[in-house]
Amino acid sequence: MDARVTAANAAAEQKLRLQSQQILLQQQQLLLLQQQQQQQQQQQQQSPTLQQPQAQHAPKQQHHQANKPGRSKPTHSGRHHKGGQDLSKGLAEPDQASSWSSSNGSPPNGTQRHNLREDESDADAQSTEGSHGQRSALLEDFRNNKSNKKYELKDIAGSVVEFSSDQHGSRFIQQRLETANDEEKQMVFEEIMPHALQLMTDVFGNYVIQKFFEHGQQDQKTALAKQMEGHVLSLALQMYGCRVVQKGLEHVLADQQSILVKELDGNVLKCVKDQNGNHVIQKAIECVPAEHIQFIISSFTGQVYSLATHPYGCRVIQRMFEHCADTKTPLMEELHKYIPNLVQDQYGNYVIQHILERGKPSEKALVVSKIFGQVLPLSKHKFASNVVEKCVAYGSKLDRQKLIEEVITTKPDGTSPLVLMMKDQFANYVVQKMLDVVDGEQRDVLVTKIKPHLASLKKYTYGKHLIS
Repeated sequence: MDARVTAANAAAEQKLRLQSQQILLQQQQLLLLQQQQQQQQQQQQQSPTLQQPQAQHAPKQQHHQANKPGRSKPTHSGRHHKGGQDLSKGLAEPDQASSWSSSNGSPPNGTQRHNLREDESDADAQSTEGSHGQRSALLEDFRNNKSNKKYELKDIAGSVVEFSSDQHGSRFIQQRLETANDEEKQMVFEEIMPHALQLMTDVFGNYVIQKFFEHGQQDQKTALAKQMEGHVLSLALQMYGCRVVQKGLEHVLADQQSILVKELDGNVLKCVKDQNGNHVIQKAIECVPAEHIQFIISSFTGQVYSLATHPYGCRVIQRMFEHCADTKTPLMEELHKYIPNLVQDQYGNYVIQHILERGKPSEKALVVSKIFGQVLPLSKHKFASNVVEKCVAYGSKLDRQKLIEEVITTKPDGTSPLVLMMKDQFANYVVQKMLDVVDGEQRDVLVTKIKPHLASLKKYTYGKHLIS
């Protein structure tokens, strides 16, 4: 079996290289397409008579781009992500990795959560299955199943690898593994082992490997993870392989966890800023003992600001603050210097929100202290307004009172911050949050200040939110 495993590993490595080349080619094709579109737009401006035929072809080009593989870029238009919720749970794309925690604060992954799915979309299947070669008669019969036969794992003995690489076959194996006995699991295990590395990067096969990490025997999990050794970095950067690495880290023992993550040493930042690799780093922070990932934490020193303002890095920083309480202090101190910048950054604001939601009282107080005196301009800022809301919601009662007092106090020039905020597209949400959390005398004062302006608020789209 060792010779077969070695040969399969070599084949899988070759496949990884080919996939990388294909991705590069796709990127080059996309760039060429964009250049062609720009040229066409320039021609439209120069020659109006050409606009009509170009307009007819444009939808085709847009449709082609829309179906290009890869992760969609995070967007932050409007207040759709108000409150800094864990938007990383909302980006379950079929060609991406999944390493999402239950924590809040991640931007749209942006994001990023990729829920593990047992199959791919039909569109993906049609575009991918052709690369898996001619189907065997057994697989063809299984897919057609005109006789309505109820298949069991034993019925596909000798064809497990082929079934694993097929959309419907993969789903079948996954379902059966959940209830399979030890003999059936061993049969499947012996067939996939020589091809494990190949299946880990397969669009459908990766799910079978993941399912084995969930339901296999511990010695089988150990053996599968052994196949990853020497290939962890390349797997972590691959859209399907990274899912398997994450699942492996969840289910192998601590000693093997240490061996696997150690292969990322020297490439931590590369992984953090990669659309697939960042999920592996997050998973390592979540489930590997702290003594085995100190090299990961150390690599963040001096990089906190650049990571906190990165679409993937900001998620990793949040996981680190969440799970590494004993080692986060130096990094937290480094972060404090950049709070005024981070609250206004499209990604950094999520890190600050995370501190307000989950940090120590002293850490929350420090953030709120940076907001005092700036409530009005920050509340009117697209991203900082989310942070001000969290200050109101999670700050101490005294800090909350100071924030509200700043808003209801008329300035020397006669302007009222509260009135300006009520009419603003972003700041009105801060006023709503104040009404939600304030109580007692201060609430009465706030309501009294708002009531005289209810009639004028009807003229403003955003003011109507407060009236309701």
